[in-house]
Amino acid sequence: MTGGLPSGNVTPTAGNGFRWARLWPLGVLAAGLLALYLAGFGDYLTLGFIVREHEGLAAFVTGHLALAILTYVAIYTAAVAVSFPGASLITIVGGYLFGAALGTTLTVVAATAGATVIYLAARSSLGLFLREKVSHFAGRFAKGFEDNAFTYLFLLRLVPLFPFWLINIVPALFDVKVRTYVVATGLGIIPGTLAYVLLGDGLGDTIGRLEARDPGCAAAGTCDIGIGLLLTPGPLIAMAALCVVALIPIVVKRLRARQGKAL
Repeated sequence: MTGGLPSGNVTPTAGNGFRWARLWPLGVLAAGLLALYLAGFGDYLTLGFIVREHEGLAAFVTGHLALAILTYVAIYTAAVAVSFPGASLITIVGGYLFGAALGTTLTVVAATAGATVIYLAARSSLGLFLREKVSHFAGRFAKGFEDNAFTYLFLLRLVPLFPFWLINIVPALFDVKVRTYVVATGLGIIPGTLAYVLLGDGLGDTIGRLEARDPGCAAAGTCDIGIGLLLTPGPLIAMAALCVVALIPIVVKRLRARQGKAL
């Protein structure tokens, strides 16, 4: 819009027509983040807690699979939506509780849903305002999204160079379509998600070795997780997968260099 509101109907603004009232979606997410901190949610996002409560968690999943799935998806979605740190550990829990296939599927769905929530909140609250403010120094991002929004966002998700929360918000500045955002995000995070899920899938063997060496340590919270205990098939496969994900930026850079030479 190029015209302003009539002088008799002015809404409080900041800067070039920015309405503070539009910040309510981000305000809700900020309140959710604060609530999680105050509730001590971070105390549960530790490897020690997972090891200590692994039997109870596994029993809950066995006895109430549908409820466990809904609870996991809801917690993960909320954590991503409010940008609460520790999503990687939640992913490991998902791998332990649900296995590689189901754990990866649930995590991708939940992470994509949470990312979409914060994307929509940022777009409706600050999208147009920030787009005007950052246009002079975000030209590279703008050009990437304008040329091919899906491919560009997919690569940003696939290549772990930027924090996940940052890539949740940046597309809101460039008016990326919701469908494009959802599909590119869902597909792009699969490799990294699978790596952490595999790590969780092998956690049962790791806990078994801990208990064999020090019976009762899991319940007491005294287990010592050394590097040797991670040398089981699940964690080894996970570490190999993480190495592959880490090499993606190098491969992408070389492919771009070759394409540049070809042109």
